[in-house]
Amino acid sequence: MKRKELILGFVQLGKLFTVLGRDEDWNATETGLTEEEFNQLKTLVNKQFFFNGWFIKENVERALRSLGGQLTNEKLEEWVAPYSFSETPKKVAIIMAGNIPLVGFHDFLSVLISGNSAVCKLSSDDKSLLPALVDCLIKFFPEVKDRITFTIGRIGEVDAVIATGSDNSLTYFNQYFGKYPHIFRKNRTSVAVIRGDESKEDFNALGHDIFDYFGLGCRNVSHLFLPQGFELKRFFEGIIGHSNVINHNKYGNNYDYNKAIFLMNQHVLFDNNFVLLRESNLLFSPLSMVHYQFYEKQEEIDAYLHTFQDKIQVVVGKNYTPFGNAQNPILSDYADGVDTLKFLNGLK
Repeated sequence: MKRKELILGFVQLGKLFTVLGRDEDWNATETGLTEEEFNQLKTLVNKQFFFNGWFIKENVERALRSLGGQLTNEKLEEWVAPYSFSETPKKVAIIMAGNIPLVGFHDFLSVLISGNSAVCKLSSDDKSLLPALVDCLIKFFPEVKDRITFTIGRIGEVDAVIATGSDNSLTYFNQYFGKYPHIFRKNRTSVAVIRGDESKEDFNALGHDIFDYFGLGCRNVSHLFLPQGFELKRFFEGIIGHSNVINHNKYGNNYDYNKAIFLMNQHVLFDNNFVLLRESNLLFSPLSMVHYQFYEKQEEIDAYLHTFQDKIQVVVGKNYTPFGNAQNPILSDYADGVDTLKFLNGLK
């Protein structure tokens, strides 16, 4: 299997992702599929909501657009340039999460692009879309077929493991897969640093970092650093464009539940009818709630980020990841800061 041809297969897949992500009509050149094949795939994208109530059409399309923007020849070639291509492929198990659509795709891409074979254990919450998209990849580059296995059951013998889950699942990972070379990922979340001179547009972009995928991803912001004296009204005014999130029944149920529980326990909350703000130095916040804390000096922020560096995925703000970009990582922006390609290249 040749890397350049494989990259071209992923480039064609990226074009397909982009068309699907923009909800565009069939185009033979861009999609690489017949009109019937494309329409079947588009129907599957639109039906993800029925398999997982969090996977509304807009969020599936959002994930496809983000991935499609990275699957270009230039970006892929630049990404893999420092690494060799394995001529003796290893079987690498990928235990995928199911919190947001196609969250395991980067690991899948990394395993194949490094010349290895992917044994994908799909999450029950996201088990139909990736196999359908991989069928398209095989159509674009048939030679890759023998390097891909999907399962929702037992994995079997492998040479290495990449597993994404919660802090609780780490015990399971260590028990069953600790003997293999591995990357094990646990709970993480993201934070935003507000300087005080942000515009309404900045806060609207921050709203994407908070509310895209309903806040279920590790790249979603759950904690705000606010300068002393900051008026919360400015934040609420800036994120008003995201108010339709409350119309989703699962999100709305979380909002109602958390509001009731925290008020019954006499916590002070600020509420704009679709998100709850609570002053707290706790990093993780419940779904539909964002924690905030005030600061006076940059040193306070730096100390907090250092203390929780193993729990923070992204820091959003000026001089950090730009507002609105938390959910659009580039290929080399690895989860938990662990270079997946370097790990795969080191397998013996």
